[in-house]
Amino acid sequence: MDKRKSALLAIILLLLTSFFVFDLGQYLNLASLKAQQAALNAQVLANPWLSGGLFFALYVLVTALSLPGAALMTLVGGALFGLLGGTLLASFASTLGATLAMLSSRLLLRDWVQSKFSQRLAGINQGIEREGGSYLFALRLVPVFPFFLINLAMGLTKLPARTFWWISQLGMLPGTLVFVNAGRELGQLDSLAGILSPGLIGAFVLLGLLPIISRKLLELVKARKVYAGWQKPKRFDRNLLVIGAGSGGLVSAYIAAAVKAKVTLIEKHKMGGDCLNTGCVPSKALLRSAKLANELKKAEQLGFKPITGEVDFAAVMQRVQRVVADIEPHDSIERYTQLGVEVLEGEAKITSPWTVEVNGQSLSARSIVIATGARPLVPKIPGIELVAPLTSDNVWDLREQPKRLLVLGGGPIGCELAQAFQRLGSAVTQVEMTERLLIREDQEASEAVMASLRADGVELRLQHKAVRFEVVEGQRQLICLNLVDNREVVLPFDQVLLALGRVANVKGFGAEELGLEVRNNGTLETNEFLATRFPNIFAVGDVTGPFQFTHTSAHQAWYAAVNGLFGGFKRFKVDYRVIPWATFTDPEVARVGLNEQDAKDQGIAYEVSRFGIDELDRAIADEAAHGYVKVLTVPGKDRILGVTIVGEHAGELIAEYVAAMKHGYGLNKVLGTIHIYPTMAEANKYVAGEWKRAHAPASALRWLARFHQWRLGGAEGAGSTQLIASDKVV
Repeated sequence: MDKRKSALLAIILLLLTSFFVFDLGQYLNLASLKAQQAALNAQVLANPWLSGGLFFALYVLVTALSLPGAALMTLVGGALFGLLGGTLLASFASTLGATLAMLSSRLLLRDWVQSKFSQRLAGINQGIEREGGSYLFALRLVPVFPFFLINLAMGLTKLPARTFWWISQLGMLPGTLVFVNAGRELGQLDSLAGILSPGLIGAFVLLGLLPIISRKLLELVKARKVYAGWQKPKRFDRNLLVIGAGSGGLVSAYIAAAVKAKVTLIEKHKMGGDCLNTGCVPSKALLRSAKLANELKKAEQLGFKPITGEVDFAAVMQRVQRVVADIEPHDSIERYTQLGVEVLEGEAKITSPWTVEVNGQSLSARSIVIATGARPLVPKIPGIELVAPLTSDNVWDLREQPKRLLVLGGGPIGCELAQAFQRLGSAVTQVEMTERLLIREDQEASEAVMASLRADGVELRLQHKAVRFEVVEGQRQLICLNLVDNREVVLPFDQVLLALGRVANVKGFGAEELGLEVRNNGTLETNEFLATRFPNIFAVGDVTGPFQFTHTSAHQAWYAAVNGLFGGFKRFKVDYRVIPWATFTDPEVARVGLNEQDAKDQGIAYEVSRFGIDELDRAIADEAAHGYVKVLTVPGKDRILGVTIVGEHAGELIAEYVAAMKHGYGLNKVLGTIHIYPTMAEANKYVAGEWKRAHAPASALRWLARFHQWRLGGAEGAGSTQLIASDKVV
């Protein structure tokens, strides 16, 4: 530590020690100052400049040392110097003290903190550099955190001291004014009867309303800044306008119509979005056919002679389309029109924060919800244009089954489709860069799925990186790099399916022209209320993330619709605490909350309770005795941190734990719930029983054993009585 730091630290420690040793805090309370009010008032009248200077210096010292009493000092300023004088003294003293505290923190701690936590602070530093002033102003204006913590925390950043000074001066002024006014009223209080005076009541009402007023003022300031240059319509055609009729858009429109708002829904392609037309629905229909094909192979296990079935691939794919058609009415224009939604077919273009153009018509709305979804990622692999790759968008157009199918990607979509096509008769090779499939799941879950895929005949090429596509003498092939031994491998195929993730649709509807910000991962940036940089423009679903699930889009839609319609009165922060998901392979993998690898990465302590489904009666009867239920809990408690289920119907079984985590009950309540016998759901109760057994009170059980032995009577019982008595003596 250099001399400057040593000297500063010594001065701070000396002053803090003096404060506590001499119990100076006793003078920084309302009762003590009220008792001295007459003498203090006389001193101010006799020597106003000296009194003001001493008050200023004391206030600076208190705030610079982060001592308790700054709020009281502000009240005293109002009582002694009046509204104008007290505000001037307290405002400038508090800002000077806060700046000194910030600089002290910066000199003593910043280098050490930045070096020790450089990676964790990288994002914070970028944010402070980009909009640190706005962030500080918001904290000063709406005092969510104690001001002394803000001073110390800002010292650890690279925010310029000059910026800290003037923003603190401006941001703390409204609060200082309100506190000084309250102090002025308190200073005029001569008896308890004065507590009911209109002035004092008004002062405390202002104190209570300060956070609300400050928040509204901050919102107005931000709104004026973000809407600068845009002409707001004097009247609106509708309350809400939704772009995109996928899950997020449909639910947003539905909610608006349900509360009798005037809402318009615009879709340029197909109602129902990806989930209905190219995602969840068609893939599950395909998986059902593939499951039957696999069940036929198990006929002998169920008491049948061998059964053979020939797959009619074109009929299978035709059935997929029939399933989509059967569900289409649920998401149709007719249904939503009957619900009260105006549905327009066409390409939307946002032309201002309140207007959208479609089919040459300009529509205005108080709020806009963007639900434009995402599309499959098509990487720029050399030669990809030669092989006409399939994606989850166009694979459903197939009517001729590919004999050799190459699947790129080891996520949920890649695993589901690889297994389905393999079971329907294609020879599938699946290529993944990492060392295992389903990298977000625990190793154990990943290995269960990989074992099943291999048992079905899928050739897994793990730790292989696609390098280029080639067509040699009419033969399509992928050249990939084996990342283990660094050699090239040739994989021939007839069709290639890309399952490498999805890219948010953030272009083509006016987002660029409005300057809506896009995150590094390509999704539209929104805040905790799902609003973009414009408070009346929201985004939901795959276009903003962070989860690309249909049910998450619907979950977000409620917040966007309600905030868009009623945000002027009350806004709701989107809740991501309990988000479940499932991969519908065989076995299914369902998950909610933390798994083990997440808990380890985040340094969260946990206990594991596990029940093997191979012990479950119903699973044995159904020839489905494989998989497990794994529950993570807080050490020593039954509070659930996360659950992973691997096995048949895992997606259904997880719902009980989603409810438990959402509503805050633990494994004791799950154990105490009656589950029908014999069902797969009993696995949830049995894993709770495993937790209970592991946390049984051993000492109490030993005493109970002795008690029951004593109740048997006889000589043996008498001996036990003596044993209990001797235990008591011990």
